[in-house]
Amino acid sequence: MSSERTPWNHNTHYHPLILGALPGSCQRALDVGCGEGHLARELHRAVPQVVAIDSDVPVIGRARQLDNGSGVEYVEGDFLTYGFQPESFDAIVSVAAVHHMNAAPALSRMRQLLRPGGTLAVVGLARSRPRDLPADIAGVVAHRALLASRAYQAVNAPTIWPPPQTYAQMRRIAAQTLPGVRYRRHLLFRYSLVWAKPAASVG
Repeated sequence: MSSERTPWNHNTHYHPLILGALPGSCQRALDVGCGEGHLARELHRAVPQVVAIDSDVPVIGRARQLDNGSGVEYVEGDFLTYGFQPESFDAIVSVAAVHHMNAAPALSRMRQLLRPGGTLAVVGLARSRPRDLPADIAGVVAHRALLASRAYQAVNAPTIWPPPQTYAQMRRIAAQTLPGVRYRRHLLFRYSLVWAKPAASVG
């Protein structure tokens, strides 16, 4: 098991939210857009089998180098087309990756791969509009306060800015794709989606 210290940034700040959403009997989890694998290795402390996928070759290479024998399975590929079996994961998680894909198909694909009774947990980025200014100002204040006790480490992966969807658009897409999803806007320029697939669902 890896003993690495996870760097702090706006993505890792919300890892506890992801970990706290895991179903109690989770045996197999998928990390979508895993980057250098920090979240995947945290997941593996609680979940026996963790698969982590990313389409960026250098990033997956760094994830494997950093792994230090944790047992995570790293996959290089396109999440939307990779040959995972439907309903084969108890939990599917993703941090700062959905805006790199077409959001609605990405969430639909996650829904398809999730077992009935499983949980989907996403932390994502969205584009601010003028009405989001108060929340953005609060985020800047919080960021500066948190830096007093933390060392910020930038994400070492390809970035897209600005994100293609606004917060309101992501909330609407999520509600349409994942009926009953819990959407929250967070202080550090992120939103989250937590959704439990109905136990009786077949697709």
